[in-house]
Amino acid sequence: MVYRAHHPRWAFSPLSGEGAARHGGRFNPPGMPALYTARRMQTAWAEAQQAFPFKAQPMTLCAYDVDCTDVLDLTDPGERRAQGTDGTSLACPWEDLASRGRQPPSWELAQRLRAAGIAAIIVPSFAAGATEEDVNMVFWDWGPDLPHLLRVIDDEGRLPRDDRSWGGKA
Repeated sequence: MVYRAHHPRWAFSPLSGEGAARHGGRFNPPGMPALYTARRMQTAWAEAQQAFPFKAQPMTLCAYDVDCTDVLDLTDPGERRAQGTDGTSLACPWEDLASRGRQPPSWELAQRLRAAGIAAIIVPSFAAGATEEDVNMVFWDWGPDLPHLLRVIDDEGRLPRDDRSWGGKA
């Protein structure tokens, strides 16, 4: 099981990677969809609140069932070495590099692994105050079916089904 906290405005689309594809993220350049999740609820909250360190903003917290193959655990130093990367590359200042027109090493890694058929990676959290317990799972290939199953848990149908709850167009 993994968790994701996101802006309530997008609660009707908890499996979307569109925001990450539009803006990029630590492990995906713009144009490459990704779904960022965390292994613990506390980590998901911390990740989502990074832009608001002094005033926590409302978030929708979702839990997901995961049954996914083709996952690489980059919290393991041996696996990082096998993939030709290190902790410094994972923790690179990706936003600063991208803003200066430079390709972040974490984007290069993501593109290479995705092209090799890796569906997801397990990585340390780089949120402020993160500890070794704070681990993320970043998906590049996910859906409702095996071998890359990721399903939001909403057995009681609490999440909105479309954009109308916000007064927008569906």
